[in-house]
Amino acid sequence: MKDGIKVKNVIQPCGVDSILPLALVYICYIILHGHLSPGGGFQGGVLVAAVVALIALAYGYEAASRAISFELVHDGEGLASVVYVALALMGCAVGAQFCQNILYTHGAIGDVYSSGTIFWMNVTVGVKVFTGISSVSLLMLSVLKDIEAKRGV
Repeated sequence: MKDGIKVKNVIQPCGVDSILPLALVYICYIILHGHLSPGGGFQGGVLVAAVVALIALAYGYEAASRAISFELVHDGEGLASVVYVALALMGCAVGAQFCQNILYTHGAIGDVYSSGTIFWMNVTVGVKVFTGISSVSLLMLSVLKDIEAKRGV
C-alpha cells in the first residue's frame, strides 16, 4: 500500500508474457534439431520445465497449476515412457537390436526428419523430461505454498 493505492507488480508478468512465446519457439527448435546439433530432448525438456517456474514466479502457484495440470503431466510422463520403450522395441520387432535405428533410410541428410527412430526417440525424451521435471516443480511449489500459508506470509 502506497498512499492508499494498492501497488500491483506488473513487471514480472509483463516480462514473462513477452519472453514466453520466444522461449517456447527456441525450445521447440532445440528438441526438434537435437539429432542434428548439440541439444536435444533432455535439454529442451528441462527448458520447458523452466517455463513452469517462470509462470509461477510471475503469476503464482495457482496460475502455474492451472496452466500446467499436475495430473496431465503425470499421465504424460507415463505415456512418454511407454512410447519410448515401444520405439526401442521396434528394432527387436524387425530382428535388430533394442534401440537400433531402423527407419534411417527415410529423409535426406541434414533435414529435420533424417535420422529415423532417433528423431522420434529424441522428441519422446523431451516430453518425458518436461513432464517429469514439471511434476516435480509443481510439487515443490505446492509445498512452498503450504509453508507460506502456515506462516501467514
